[in-house]
Amino acid sequence: MPTEIPDIVISRLPVYLRALERLTQEGQEVTSSHELGRRLGISSAQIRKDLSHFGGFGKQGTGYKIAFLKDQLRQVLKVEREWHVALVGAGDLGSAIARYRGFSDRGFHITCVFDSSPEKIGRKLGTFQIQPITELDAFVKSQNIKIAMIAVPAEHAQQVAEILIKAGVKAILNYAPINLTVPDSVHVQYIDPVLHLQRMTYYLSD
Repeated sequence: MPTEIPDIVISRLPVYLRALERLTQEGQEVTSSHELGRRLGISSAQIRKDLSHFGGFGKQGTGYKIAFLKDQLRQVLKVEREWHVALVGAGDLGSAIARYRGFSDRGFHITCVFDSSPEKIGRKLGTFQIQPITELDAFVKSQNIKIAMIAVPAEHAQQVAEILIKAGVKAILNYAPINLTVPDSVHVQYIDPVLHLQRMTYYLSD
């Protein structure tokens, strides 16, 4: 596999995987780039080009075997295995994230929740007991956790990220409305609903 795949291509692979999962639920066994394109609003040529980065997954005129393509995409995305995830922040957003079951269905298991508030530490959050952030470094190291989610106020996010990185985390999903400064070896994805709302309002008429 080529080492330098454009990030925009990687970002579309989970979208393809989700569409294939839906096709499986509908009882379908074979699909095509044209069908995927219609469902996703992406050109069939773009889909074929994206998949070609990782080898040949289908044959001209016969399409893609869905089960095989799903398996290959899982391997490319490294989601054929289980991942343990640390969650930092037990406020309203963190609480919702901790209770959301969609992560575990796709192989991402939140295994711990941390917070700095004395009022929250020791309390139960779903099946988790909220742990003090002072224990974050040692826990992440002992469990060899590589993925973390940050759901803390913006003013604390950078400090939390530095603790996580020092402990060995290599991927961060950041819900805090701030850009993090991290080494090149650490991958960060940002989720800020306000930014998406602001992008959409550009297209709205008065």
